[in-house]
Amino acid sequence: MRILVIEDDLRGRQFLARGLVENGHIVDTVDDGAIGLALAREGIYDVIVTDRLLPVLDGLEMVRQLRTGQNATPVMMLSAVGGLHERVEGLRVGCDDYLVKPYAFAELLARIEAIVRRGDRSRQSTVLHCADLSLDLRSRVATRAGRDLNLQHREFLMLECLVRRRGQVVTRSMLLETAWNYDFEPRGNIIDMHIHRLRVKVDRDFATALIHTVTGAGYLIQAPA
Repeated sequence: MRILVIEDDLRGRQFLARGLVENGHIVDTVDDGAIGLALAREGIYDVIVTDRLLPVLDGLEMVRQLRTGQNATPVMMLSAVGGLHERVEGLRVGCDDYLVKPYAFAELLARIEAIVRRGDRSRQSTVLHCADLSLDLRSRVATRAGRDLNLQHREFLMLECLVRRRGQVVTRSMLLETAWNYDFEPRGNIIDMHIHRLRVKVDRDFATALIHTVTGAGYLIQAPA
């Protein structure tokens, strides 16, 4: 998953980010609610983990504005303020869960996974298709004509980005933001290298290529006419 962490306490932010990364997730971190809201509105996150008491824009107001804008990204709120009134208030503004500090990381991780599963069940489909290519978003398995493509984590994320926008040009910057966090400094032609590996797995052993280069613009995936 790609996770946005909004936490103004440096040690708490680093602890949380490190644990999530060690569990295989891509994590972006910010330390105030206004920047967090701007990033959340981009719609690229699977889940948002936010503190309640934040500078510039507090967590409650950040979630309220996010929901007002019809953004349904699951939100886990963390807070040292854990009375019944505060928990109910957090849930009513639009949080999907509310966890009181201090917390056990294992519980936090389990709760994040639970709210994301609930969100998945509310979607019409968890499988994306393009011609004979299928991506199962729950199992994170990609197949073509029934054959498992054995994609690595970043390859799956990039292919998902392409398939979600099938028939549309996807820029290198969009692919970079999809599979790496904002702190990553790309070197050389890293996107082109990963696209090459994707093509080997997705297209090489099949009669029809699905992934195409749009010179000067980026890449697209589309089913044959």
